[in-house]
Amino acid sequence: MKYTRITALAAVSLAATFSLTACNSDDSGNDSSSKAPSSSSSSSADGGSKAQGGTGSAAAGNATSGSGKDTKAPAGAANGATKTGGKATFCKTQDLAIDAANAAPDKTSGRINITMINRGSATCSATGFAGVDIKDADYTSNPIERGQAQPRITTLKPGDAAVFDLSYSIDTSGNSLAHPTNILVTPPNETHTVTLKWPGGAGQIKGAYTDVEVYPTHTTK
Repeated sequence: MKYTRITALAAVSLAATFSLTACNSDDSGNDSSSKAPSSSSSSSADGGSKAQGGTGSAAAGNATSGSGKDTKAPAGAANGATKTGGKATFCKTQDLAIDAANAAPDKTSGRINITMINRGSATCSATGFAGVDIKDADYTSNPIERGQAQPRITTLKPGDAAVFDLSYSIDTSGNSLAHPTNILVTPPNETHTVTLKWPGGAGQIKGAYTDVEVYPTHTTK
């Protein structure tokens, strides 16, 4: 009987040992399983890092492309500046021979023609309105307003002439209050002025100097 109990106990003990081993084996499996996600997470983190690196490279490429555009823009602007520089510069007062003459078409319409001849060595532009003031016998200067007209391209080669005129109505009463003595002319787009004598024989101005108008330049050809 004792032998039978010992054998039974041994069998129970052996079964318990197998059971424990099986448990340990399951635990080890769980450990391996738990490590697998960890490894997967690490791989994912590496992948994410690479993805970010790729985005960074793309951004760098865009930045480089943008930089290329910025570099080209000034080049285009420089070309534009070259084209602008190729146009004729405005005529300088010092290069112009300027004179005024009476050019009235009749006894009621007053007109003073002012001629500007390019005495310089280069072609220049006299396009636009000249600045004009009329000086009176009382030593006052009166600015002349522009007439309703569009400027015309007026390019002068050396020796060429441009003309503009002052227009007004002639006072035939003999009671004009305007007594002009000089015309102060500043060529278009210039700051230096020349003083001309009021042409002899020109009719008297009807009204005030505000009734006189200056018209844009044009060529004589």
